[in-house]
Amino acid sequence: MRLFVGDDWAEDHHDIELMDGSGRRLARARLPEGVTGMARLHTMIGDAVGEAPDDEVEVVIGIETDRGPWVAALVAADYTVLAVNPVQAARFRDRLGVSGAKSDAGDAHVLADMVRTHAHELRPVAGDSAQAEAIKVVARIHKTLIWERTRHTQRLRYALRDYFPAALVAFDDLDAADTLELLAKAPTPAQAARLSLAQISAALKRARRRDITGKAAAIQAALRAEQLGQPEIVASAYAASIQALIAVLTVLNTQVTTLQGQVEAYFGQHPAAEIIASQPGLGAVLGARVLAEFGDDPHRYATAKARKNYAGTSPITRASGKKKVALARFIHNDRLIDALLAQAFTALQASPGARAYYDRQRARGSSHNAALRQLANRLVGILHGCLKTRTRYDETTAWPHHINSAAA
Repeated sequence: MRLFVGDDWAEDHHDIELMDGSGRRLARARLPEGVTGMARLHTMIGDAVGEAPDDEVEVVIGIETDRGPWVAALVAADYTVLAVNPVQAARFRDRLGVSGAKSDAGDAHVLADMVRTHAHELRPVAGDSAQAEAIKVVARIHKTLIWERTRHTQRLRYALRDYFPAALVAFDDLDAADTLELLAKAPTPAQAARLSLAQISAALKRARRRDITGKAAAIQAALRAEQLGQPEIVASAYAASIQALIAVLTVLNTQVTTLQGQVEAYFGQHPAAEIIASQPGLGAVLGARVLAEFGDDPHRYATAKARKNYAGTSPITRASGKKKVALARFIHNDRLIDALLAQAFTALQASPGARAYYDRQRARGSSHNAALRQLANRLVGILHGCLKTRTRYDETTAWPHHINSAAA
């Protein structure tokens, strides 16, 4: 007996619909998030299957998320949990009606019917280990804070451009410790022009800069150069705003550094860390991000192509009549593709084979981005082979043809 469950998840509740193999609705309910709701779901499923033996019952649940304690509880109950992409669910809903009507209960019905008819084409929730989940938590928040630092740095740049353009000439890295210290001490053009060489040099020294004397003189000269400015009262208002941005950036710098240590520590404890870190372009941080987004379920990716498709590095084909084109995938895991492209770029210096492969794509007319994406796709396949065989990366094995071609 197979029972199909549609679970439309919201922040504080779940709309549930139970359906049998013929598409007949067996039950419907709105359950609260948490232990109480989970207990009621088990009761609903128990009432629906009746006295059927446990080994003859399969419960298939479709839900639009693959994480969280609710999903973990469903997996622990030995249900088959299928994570449905919201875009897939929306497209499936359009097949059932063209009016555009939408409701949580209706979405639960769509999910139940979708897993009833298309379960073989949907991906089960990955059976990742607790170690991989822990790495995902710290790696994702670490990257999120880096993105936030970039956003706040751009806000700081735009503010300085509007009232203090000399600061953009004086300081190369706006999120650097010495830059933040000096801007916090002298946030207006008038105050910055009064900074002494000793004050600037002390900030550079604390930031462990080289050529302190030369850099301090250059910064002082830039801050004292003539520039277009704003009235004093406007400059003071801008100064107050960038003081807030500087405070945020200072905290972000501290937390990014702290979390990097956590990422490296959790990644180092994983059994696959040595294999992943042996790949060209992957250190502890990038390796942790790749492991976090791919997961460590050994049965999730049957082939290298499946892993490449999930990564979003492999092309998609559009064919109609006599026309056939290969295009880049624009629907992908942004965090994973970001890490893989960073790996590919770094591998250009770390791996002669990767460099030769990239140069060959460029010689064929591919743009830098396209060649880098193709290299990332090839590196994903190499990583898949290493993980499957439990072997470390070997340059000669990975790139025999390209190394020989480059040597020739």
